[in-house]
Amino acid sequence: MAKKQKSPKKAADSERRIVTRNRKARYTYDVLEELECGVVLTGSEVKSIRDGKVSIDEAYARVIDGELWLLGARIAEYPQANVMNHEPERKRKLLLHKKQLKKFAESASQQGLTLVPLTVHFVRGKIKIGLAMAKGRRLYDKREKLKARSDREEMQRAQR
Repeated sequence: MAKKQKSPKKAADSERRIVTRNRKARYTYDVLEELECGVVLTGSEVKSIRDGKVSIDEAYARVIDGELWLLGARIAEYPQANVMNHEPERKRKLLLHKKQLKKFAESASQQGLTLVPLTVHFVRGKIKIGLAMAKGRRLYDKREKLKARSDREEMQRAQR
């Protein structure tokens, strides 16, 4: 009996595992465009991320000297690393093609937009950061969105 092969799309989806999400980001910002990029890490950071000990709630990205850096992300120390441990809140270099960097990061800085990480995930064993170009919401925008969502839910309940 022959084995049933997975379709390429399903195989790619099964190889992607989300470690953490920035849940506040979609509430605080209007996401305009998304991009996936690599990140330069040390061994103890990778082990800690595999354990799920990472927080990107307060993180953001900036262009410094023509390179994209992730600032404010917290990766907890790995207990078994002892002396070879990493600094939990150091800045980390993000890896992009030059064309992507020019289009994505520079347009964000010129238009006054923010680069916000949305997810930290694995793709075929490599750690990737889902980065978004986002525009900050005002308080009344947030209230409007919450009110529209509650109205939509009420209408759905009434229809049932």
